[in-house]
Amino acid sequence: MAGVAVAEEEMVRHQRGRFLGLLGLAAAFPTLQAVLFVAVNFMGAEGLSPQASAVWPYDSYNDMRWLLVYHNSWATYLGGLVLAVGLRGLLSGALVSLAWPGAVPHPGFRRILLRNLGVAAMTAAIVSPFAALAVAAGVVSLSWFVFASVGPMLLLAPFLQRAAVGPGWWRGLPSAALVGWSLLDFVVITFAGAIVWRVPGWWTVLIAAACGAVNGLLWNRSVRAAVHPARVRWRRVPVAPIAIVIALVTPLVMQGVTSGGARQRNNFRPPVLTARLPPSVPYAVIVLGGHNSAYDGVPAVDPAVQQFSYAGLDDAGQPRPYDTLNTHQSLESSADLLSRQVDALHARTRRPVALLGESEGAMVARTYLRNRPNTPVRALLMFSPLVRAARVYYPPPDADRGWGLAAGWQLRGIFAAVNLVTGGADSPDEPFIRSLQDEGPFYRFEAMCTIPNVRAIAFLPTVTAAELPPGPFANIPVFEVPSLHGGLLSRDVVNDRLVDFLAGEHINAPRREYSLYQLVGAAWQAPGLAPAINPVWRGKVSPGPPFTPQRLCQKQG
Repeated sequence: MAGVAVAEEEMVRHQRGRFLGLLGLAAAFPTLQAVLFVAVNFMGAEGLSPQASAVWPYDSYNDMRWLLVYHNSWATYLGGLVLAVGLRGLLSGALVSLAWPGAVPHPGFRRILLRNLGVAAMTAAIVSPFAALAVAAGVVSLSWFVFASVGPMLLLAPFLQRAAVGPGWWRGLPSAALVGWSLLDFVVITFAGAIVWRVPGWWTVLIAAACGAVNGLLWNRSVRAAVHPARVRWRRVPVAPIAIVIALVTPLVMQGVTSGGARQRNNFRPPVLTARLPPSVPYAVIVLGGHNSAYDGVPAVDPAVQQFSYAGLDDAGQPRPYDTLNTHQSLESSADLLSRQVDALHARTRRPVALLGESEGAMVARTYLRNRPNTPVRALLMFSPLVRAARVYYPPPDADRGWGLAAGWQLRGIFAAVNLVTGGADSPDEPFIRSLQDEGPFYRFEAMCTIPNVRAIAFLPTVTAAELPPGPFANIPVFEVPSLHGGLLSRDVVNDRLVDFLAGEHINAPRREYSLYQLVGAAWQAPGLAPAINPVWRGKVSPGPPFTPQRLCQKQG
């Protein structure tokens, strides 16, 4: 009996040692990353450090986002991919081995390692398109890309966590326990990133270490749930391959829903074009539609109001009808057309001009005002602008080098697949997108800043917060509304406030939850590209260490 008691005590001690080793290893990698980020003052990346030891597939999703942003040639991409898969397989193999329940025979570290190297390679391939969508979100600052990249992770997680422990993972449904732990993984990663981003300085390292230890606990519970499944339902059905296909198709469907059929349904006609302005408004007004909007040529009810035409003015000085494809031109080209329309409207009405722009239209108006200090424009109202856009980069298709090279080609494949199904013409290389990226520092740091001699305000849907890094993003007044992107001008409260602003009232109504949404969404964004290392942006950013954050609303260069 004494020998049995000693053996049991030795087993308990061994299990306790493995558990502590699990927590220590899971905490080590987030700690090392946090130390590096704090040391180089890479504040924009600090909140991603807890994901260094996250469970499948969030660990590979984190790796692929970093890789797709921070490579500048095919050689560095392929080398980084091999390194990422190898390190991820080694780390997860060690974590699975340490988390293995003592009551179940251990298959041996070599077998676990080989399995996890295979899972790392497979998961990198599966999640890479979703990581590319996160890069797209960093370019155009649209939250649907964030949701389309993260949503499939929730579907894949229970299956890929089973894959790390044994064969047969691709058949049958995962247990309720494994699904529950997978959902908790998502919640922990979300709030861990928020907390790490929130704390200052070297506190970041301590909190990252604690979050890493929590990852260790999650590995422990997830591995146990995978090794000790309840009765497996649909045991003979290849559910995992079906789930992977659904996950891969979901972003394509979402992209098709948001862009497909735009040529038939996006005639832009907000209420400001269908009613007269009150006498208290001293401006002539130009209303700019967003991406994939269209205009049928019907004039506004108020003669002092015009719709901006992406096709320019006709011989009579009136806005031409335009098609959705006209909105794909560069921001500079659209700004030149706007300049002519502003001058013509000002000459006809003898009034100062106000610009009301939605989404891309807001960016056209802001581009117009960037290098034109003496214009008739005295007010700018931006609705659903692309806030802090162009945080990442990929080169044009004819380039053989450039930051984000592989990300660009993955996005071209995704958009081509969507266009094949929907008949659309959206492209990650259309002139509008390229002009955003080429002048990235301006749209990232200056677009939401005050403009001399122009009253400016931004009307923001709260969904915008999910696509923004934490911290300040504007120094102009904002009016934040619980809404989706692009739907603000149809809201009565927004139309009332825009008239009040045009009549001279000061409007500023931020919402308290907005900054919280920024924190919660930040863990799922792609890391920002350090502006100083991109040759395309050379001369457009202030000098200094490459990873030191640029100051918002401070003239670059």
